[in-house]
Amino acid sequence: MDERIKMQGKQRIVIKIGSSSLMHPDTGKPDLRKLEKLVRIICDLKNQNKDVILVSSGAIAVGIQTMGLSVKPKTLSLKQACAAVGQAQLMMMYQKLFLEYNHMAAQVLLTFDAITNEERRRNAENTLNELLQQDIIPVVNENDTVAIEEIEFGDNDTLSAIVAHLIKADLLILLTDIDGLYTDDPHKNPEAKKFSVVERIDDSIKAMAKSEGSVYGTGGMATKIAAARIATDSGADMAILNASDLNLIHALLDGEDVGTIFLAHDAEDFDTVEFITSKGYLA
Repeated sequence: MDERIKMQGKQRIVIKIGSSSLMHPDTGKPDLRKLEKLVRIICDLKNQNKDVILVSSGAIAVGIQTMGLSVKPKTLSLKQACAAVGQAQLMMMYQKLFLEYNHMAAQVLLTFDAITNEERRRNAENTLNELLQQDIIPVVNENDTVAIEEIEFGDNDTLSAIVAHLIKADLLILLTDIDGLYTDDPHKNPEAKKFSVVERIDDSIKAMAKSEGSVYGTGGMATKIAAARIATDSGADMAILNASDLNLIHALLDGEDVGTIFLAHDAEDFDTVEFITSKGYLA
């Protein structure tokens, strides 16, 4: 069967959207029209009897705006304060929008030890699965108020892949500011070619990743390749789609040739937890 057609059968989906895709670039304030459209699409997927988890960045960015700061904070304590304020504001917006479409959302904040600590991993897995069983949409974010390393070095690409692993998702969708994986940076090289399907993440694919981030986001293509390694080794396909057109989510699930998909594969004798714990996906 064509790999694109297989997208039509996906039933358990994790969707990740980053800070730069949620904020107006000129003002730094939330893009409410995009938030509303994202929620509407997720609710429509729920109405098709699909399980959906949303992994959403944006707490610090919303906190910056809410607290009236003119620049992104540089000190860790101020970043954490922005996260504390912004996470509450962000979740209020999500709750209101989901309720307008008769769906309930729940906030789930995770730290890296949700995968590295066996008991916490089991608790996180049970909570997420119970929420899905209760027909509730989990809205997941990194707990930036306590996750020091994540604030400084990471973003939610990896978190979304870990969530996909925990709930045994069959598809992870990363919404970003690029159309997919290219042979080179398409913003700088007009001759760059986009991959439609990546069957295996070999050294040549990893070499194409760039680590340049955007204004609000902290990750680049390197973090998306790392997420793809976790997701595909966990049995989930992964897609990179351009967040500027959220209708691409429907197009992907209708089997259309949009974005780049990374194919899941059998990984016999592969310990995904050990791989994540050791951060082998960054190698």
